[in-house]
Amino acid sequence: MEQNNTELSRDRVFDILSSPRRRYVLYFLRTEPNPIQLTDLAEHVAAWENDTTVEELSTQQRKRVYVSLYQTHLPKLAESGLVEYDEDSGEVSIAQKASEIDPYLGDQEDEPPWYLFYLGLAAVSLVLVAASLAGLGIAEGITAVVVVGAFVVLTVVHTVYRRRQRPPPAEFSE
Repeated sequence: MEQNNTELSRDRVFDILSSPRRRYVLYFLRTEPNPIQLTDLAEHVAAWENDTTVEELSTQQRKRVYVSLYQTHLPKLAESGLVEYDEDSGEVSIAQKASEIDPYLGDQEDEPPWYLFYLGLAAVSLVLVAASLAGLGIAEGITAVVVVGAFVVLTVVHTVYRRRQRPPPAEFSE
């Protein structure tokens, strides 16, 4: 099947990713270094969708997924240039262009563990408040300012980080 070499619009990407079956196909093909047969791909997708193993799939579960991949999902993915699909051999593989949709898939591997920063700050704040209440020489007013100030600073840093990582869409910028 011939690939479309034009750039994917945001609406097109959202349309493609609106189907959990297509998202799973893209995910699965990223894990496969070599082309995979459509029948094998359909079995893995069917097993995932039915929360079972490939061996425990019924014939109908396999067929339902196979038909929808063959008739609808793989042609759409191939037309968009995200997969390479040879209808004659039945081989399917991820295409180079698939990396263009990575930002839409929400892969957050490089995202700092912000929850740990907030948890650490909460623990330090708890120690400061406890020390203040126990009369260990820390003034209550200063403790309150430090605790609130630290949370404000961390929240601002988090917000600035997120905005720099994900600038607003072009249509919102002038």
